Amino acid sequence: MENENKNNQLQIELKEEVAKGTYANLAIITHSTSEFIIDFVSVLPGLPKAGVQSRIVMTPENAKRLMYALQDNMIKYERNFGTVKMPEERNAQAEKGGKTFVPPLSDFKGEA
Repeated sequence: MENENKNNQLQIELKEEVAKGTYANLAIITHSTSEFIIDFVSVLPGLPKAGVQSRIVMTPENAKRLMYALQDNMIKYERNFGTVKMPEERNAQAEKGGKTFVPPLSDFKGEA
């Protein structure tokens, strides 16, 4: 049984250029009936253009798995380091009803 488990383990390779990571402070999510597309963008102050740093295409099932994994990790993070406050929560009390505020993108132009 032990050898069987070793043979079934997935080995994941992390190449050096990927291990450095890519900074993004905006994610644009679109979907069709068969896939979710997540574009990770780096928006820098004072620059009129923001480039897509990476695009990830996933099945709806894998997108839902990612959503649950992010939620689980955020719960663990906040348990260890405290609540992550969104900008609108820092500036004023959050609206009653538990709505999450997502600021609009002003004059957003681009292609996904």
